[in-house]
Amino acid sequence: MRIGSHVDSVDPLAAAGERQADVVQFFLGDPQGWKKPEPRDDAAALRASDIDVFIHAPYVINVASPNNRIRVPSRRLLVQHAQAAAEVGAAGLIVHGGHVTKDDDIAVGFANWRKAFEYGREQGGFPVPILIENTAGGDRACARRLDALARLWDAIGEFSPGFCLDTCHAFAGGEELSGIVDRVKAITGRIDLVHANDSRDTFDSGRDRHANLGAGAIEPGVIADIISAAGGPAVVETPGDAQSQAADIALIRKLTR
Repeated sequence: MRIGSHVDSVDPLAAAGERQADVVQFFLGDPQGWKKPEPRDDAAALRASDIDVFIHAPYVINVASPNNRIRVPSRRLLVQHAQAAAEVGAAGLIVHGGHVTKDDDIAVGFANWRKAFEYGREQGGFPVPILIENTAGGDRACARRLDALARLWDAIGEFSPGFCLDTCHAFAGGEELSGIVDRVKAITGRIDLVHANDSRDTFDSGRDRHANLGAGAIEPGVIADIISAAGGPAVVETPGDAQSQAADIALIRKLTR
């Protein structure tokens, strides 16, 4: 079982060592910015490392948006980050499912997701898998509830997208965690990565606030069972320093033996 954490982008390999991590996830730039990512001096070292690398796309990306001032640059930035992720040997690029506004039909969001994959194909294709992540809040979110996720996959499934299951987001988003791996796989066919996060808030709160394992509202064993059932790598995106995240990683390893 490959377990790791989200780390600062300055020196991901050193951060992995501090946490005894098999996997690292990081941003290639400002998570709230629109700039194209810069080439990294450590790209060759990252590609050669035995540490699995995942890249998280900026939070500002919302390819589902009906607003073309957000949607169009989001598509372009998604392609740019996928290209940069390939340069560091990433196994995938995680991007949030996005949403439409309260006055818009969510069907517009699904159609816009399809257009984003069509745009990517026009640009030569995405060089790494695009892993769509479920989100915690929003009544018109494209990947909060599994019924919406099924409609999204109806629109984009032919492009073979991947999926990232966040345990905090699912719990806070109102999805029962028992059996969730099977329910997700029945829709997406795969789970490429688990974001193993506890939740500071209650079930169906709609709030995206992560907690260290055992410090929130989700039993650590439930999270471990999800990782085992998913059968792939997991990343903690939990608060605190390297020691805190190392403790979360160690707990997952203990519970998944």
